[in-house]
Formats: sequence, structure tokens, C-alpha cells
Amino acid sequence: MTRLTADEKIQPHWWLKTLAGSILGLTLAYACVGIFAWYGYGGINAPVKVQFNMWMVSPIWLLVFAFSYLFKTGLHAIVYLTLANVVVCNVFFLLRWLA
Repeated sequence: MTRLTADEKIQPHWWLKTLAGSILGLTLAYACVGIFAWYGYGGINAPVKVQFNMWMVSPIWLLVFAFSYLFKTGLHAIVYLTLANVVVCNVFFLLRWLA
């Protein structure tokens, strides 16, 4: 069994990973819930969907926040979460443009 080198280990860049998970994770959660709110069952005017949308932000955000510590470095966390935000927001705006 071989040991991992320092480059192969998960680096403890706590500050960058925490900032990436908190800020970029929240925006990613808002974008995901926004897609569901506008294009899920019943559309934006569904009467019972408001509470569900409000309460779904927290679990999505906390899931992304928790998994942000599994990125190899803090820079990887920032880059990948930024790319995920760009993709999800572009999907949202593309769906808004097509509708």
C-alpha cells in the first residue's frame, strides 16, 4: 500500500472552502430552487409551493456547504462551485427566455 503524496491529499484550506461553500453554495441553492419554483409543478403561482420553496433552500445550501470541504484545495472549491453556479443560472435564464 502506497502513501499519498502531499499533492494528492485534500488540503486544509478552511477559509477558502468555507467562503466558497457559504457564498457560492447559497447562490447555487437559490438558483436550483428558482428553477423548481418557476418550472416545477404548478408554475410560480402554485399556492402551496411558496413554503416548500422557502424551506428547500436550507437543505440544498447545507449539502453544498458540507461537501465543499471535500474539494482538494480551496481554489478548486471556488472554481467548481462558480462553474456550477454559471451552469445553473444559465439554465434558469435559458428556460426564462424560451418560455
